[in-house]
Amino acid sequence: MTGYSGVAPGFRELSALTISKISVGPGDNNCYLLRCRSTGKQLMIDAANEPEVLLDFCDRRLDAVVTTHQHWDHWEHALAAVVDATGATTYTGEPDAPAIAVPTDILLHDGDVITCGAFELRVIRLTGHTPGGVALLFDDPDGHPHLFTGDSLFPGGVGNTFGDPDAFTTLFQDVEGKIFDKLPDDTWVYPGHGADTTLGAERPSLPEWRSRGW
Repeated sequence: MTGYSGVAPGFRELSALTISKISVGPGDNNCYLLRCRSTGKQLMIDAANEPEVLLDFCDRRLDAVVTTHQHWDHWEHALAAVVDATGATTYTGEPDAPAIAVPTDILLHDGDVITCGAFELRVIRLTGHTPGGVALLFDDPDGHPHLFTGDSLFPGGVGNTFGDPDAFTTLFQDVEGKIFDKLPDDTWVYPGHGADTTLGAERPSLPEWRSRGW
């Protein structure tokens, strides 16, 4: 599948789930809604901004919200309102949870599995953009993998490590070792801002990213 159907929001239909994408707020934060096709249960990734838009996006029915990392633009303006309105269970990486004002119900660790209806997401810890950033992998048994990376991997590079060479090294090693070394080129990447990409499109640039240090 090479593109979204529809106009707004973006929409992909897989055998087990549907993936919808919408951009909200002044930072154009991507919010993703995953809906189990067999049970109707729904999981949102990064309830970032414009709560009424996001509540309409999920039809005010939501079972889980995963916050990919602690940075305020991914939760401050909508997460509390979305959770209050839907009763959704909240998830985030354990090291980042204290920096998020909305209480986290379930703390995530590397290798954890989140189940929503009949589909599962595997948690991949990516340290460097923040201490506890997570990516979420849906390994479609009837197609290619789908990876939601927050702000840890984008088209053109890893996430911002704010001039900290140690943080860059950690993030680059995690992205290379846990993602590029483990997943195929047709893995679709859904970042926290901007356009999607694939691992195959980005893989040739890994040496350049390593040498430039950002």
